[in-house]
Amino acid sequence: KKKINKKWYLGRYCTHHIKTNGGTTTKRNDSKTFNLIMKKTAFFLLLFVSTICFSQENSKATINASGDLVGITVKSDFDQLPYSVWFKTNYDSYSLDAKTVKKLKKGFKNITIKAFMATWCRDSKKAAPQLIKLLEETGFDFTNLEMITVSRSKQTPDHLEKDFDLKTVPTILFYKDGKEIGRYLEYPRETLEKDILKIVTGKKYQNSLDKSKQL
Repeated sequence: KKKINKKWYLGRYCTHHIKTNGGTTTKRNDSKTFNLIMKKTAFFLLLFVSTICFSQENSKATINASGDLVGITVKSDFDQLPYSVWFKTNYDSYSLDAKTVKKLKKGFKNITIKAFMATWCRDSKKAAPQLIKLLEETGFDFTNLEMITVSRSKQTPDHLEKDFDLKTVPTILFYKDGKEIGRYLEYPRETLEKDILKIVTGKKYQNSLDKSKQL
């Protein structure tokens, strides 16, 4: 069986013309050109796959018969009417406490978040944009956040609320090393960021629905 010279074989597809001083044209095999073509092909293939994944991520939330957003939700889902009206207003108007934000930049280390919200709920309309703004300010890795919007019966078509004892919205669960370390429920005791700081740093915290003697 005849052996193929790999360098020649790759080079023959990467031949380009060079004009000499004498006006004649010669051909030069260039494997570097071939490698460049392959790198560009790989880049555009990766870009294509990333675009598909991104669009799939944005398509997980749906609008039910009541006009409520339900399912796994990302920030861009709130860009559409009627959600954009209250989302933008509450996002822009929320003023974060700089000292608390600075502490949370460290406090969020190894933390993952599961946030249940509802587009029909007054408290969620405040908490959802505020939470996203807070996470952006702290440089939080959004791959560690899963936001789920639920129906008026606090459910989703895929039953994403199952096993989380969801009784009210907002409900924001915080995990460290795979274990739940605390919950933020409905509205803050102090402010959203100060309540969250207590949870992620392991300080004593009572959520708003805890009717026992306040710590």
